[in-house]
Amino acid sequence: MSDNKPLMPLATAVWLVDNTALSFPQISQFCQLHELEVQSIADGEDAYRMQGLNPIASGQLTMDEIKRCEVDHSQELQLQNKKSESIQFSVKTKKYLPLSVRQERPKAIAWLIREYGKILTDTQIAKLTSSTKPTVANIRAGNQSQPITEFRNPTDLGLCTYEELEALVEKGQRKAERERKAKEKAEKLQSTIAS
Repeated sequence: MSDNKPLMPLATAVWLVDNTALSFPQISQFCQLHELEVQSIADGEDAYRMQGLNPIASGQLTMDEIKRCEVDHSQELQLQNKKSESIQFSVKTKKYLPLSVRQERPKAIAWLIREYGKILTDTQIAKLTSSTKPTVANIRAGNQSQPITEFRNPTDLGLCTYEELEALVEKGQRKAERERKAKEKAEKLQSTIAS
């Protein structure tokens, strides 16, 4: 067993049991828990009824790493220590999304529109949520068949990392600031010309 333990191993194990096809020995090795504890999580015992922690969102695992180990149960999951590495992985590869996450995607899009709708473009929101620009535009305009009443942070769903979200928000804020300054400059120029 490695010295590198994931953050909140029990919550991480809960998430891995619920969202992957990894074997119990693989999860117990990665989270440094006893195999019986992992079995108890899978059996839904009261002691383990907790919110799972998504190791992809926190940059501890990549979807590629999970898939590699799902295919071959003799493989061990490798903890991703360098957050920048995990960002590069997710940029290069199209993310696989479990059905449960795909169904939650509109809630994540609605959350981004509610929180950062003024500074993030539809294209950026689509990229963060592995969605399409028309889907985002429809949700922004309120054109879905059923209104969205629940909002979910896309990082909690593993659709993007905190770093990816932060980078796009900062970029959007800088752009908004530039546009505001340009507008003020134009207004000043107009008033100078007028007088």
